[in-house]
Amino acid sequence: MTSTTTAEPTSAGRPRRPPPRGRPRGRWTGWGFLAPFMAVFALVFVAPILYSLYLSVYRDRLVGGNSFVGLDNYRGALTDPVFWESVSRVTLFLAVQVPIMLFLALLLALALDSGRLYGRDFFRISIFMPYAVPAVVAALMWGFMYGTRFGLVGNANDLLGVTLPDPLSPGLILASIGNIVTWQFVGYNMLILYSALRTVPHSLYEAAEVDGAGQLRVITAIKLPALRGALVIAAIFSVIGSFQLFNEPSILRSLAPNAISSGYTPNLYTYSLAFSGQQQNYAAAVAIIMGLLTMVIAYAVQLFGMRKAA
Repeated sequence: MTSTTTAEPTSAGRPRRPPPRGRPRGRWTGWGFLAPFMAVFALVFVAPILYSLYLSVYRDRLVGGNSFVGLDNYRGALTDPVFWESVSRVTLFLAVQVPIMLFLALLLALALDSGRLYGRDFFRISIFMPYAVPAVVAALMWGFMYGTRFGLVGNANDLLGVTLPDPLSPGLILASIGNIVTWQFVGYNMLILYSALRTVPHSLYEAAEVDGAGQLRVITAIKLPALRGALVIAAIFSVIGSFQLFNEPSILRSLAPNAISSGYTPNLYTYSLAFSGQQQNYAAAVAIIMGLLTMVIAYAVQLFGMRKAA
């Protein structure tokens, strides 16, 4: 007795064929889902950079109009004393303000995570609330308080009969701007660090309690190592924000014209070149150099944080 096998017919009576090799089904499906993001990314990120690069290699001349000059704008920017003075100013701002801000954010995050702070939710919202204030409003508010004639400092001078230092003077204006930025962003960085602390397993705290470790030992052995990644992220964001400093000096410039010049920060200098000096090509070159410098320093901070974590 012999048995024969036949191919299972389909509904049309023909045997089912396997899909051809080398042509996987749905290989374009992923690109279809990614296409909206890629379109927006190209429109709002890639296109402006390419247009800035295009502008930076041209110059608008009185005779001949817009002409190609190659790297002349970059050479001029690299030898521009106003540009490098603004870079040194924001570098000093970064070196002083960012460590202070991150240290305060770390203390606040540890205090909120300790579980011993009464009204923790209230303090968490209160500390984060300044971040919700627009930068322009914050600069105007603090500029009013800094005023020696009409503001809080002036009222304190009249009330106490003293002469307090002028926060809008050339010697103190950078510290005054740092105070505004710290007040506004310490809550934002605190929330980053506090969120990282909330992911620490409770078993580590229980083990430390069994071993008899105190609060200081728990902080140094458990919490701070768990915060390294979050601290690196907060530091990178702070570095980028420091080099992009614009709103505060731009708003306070009308209140302190002798202390804040048009080239006080790189972004303010770029804005003044493009919109007040009608030098869009040179401004584009300055902006690209500043972007590359910011990227290099942010990457160096990331490498340093990863090396320390390793």
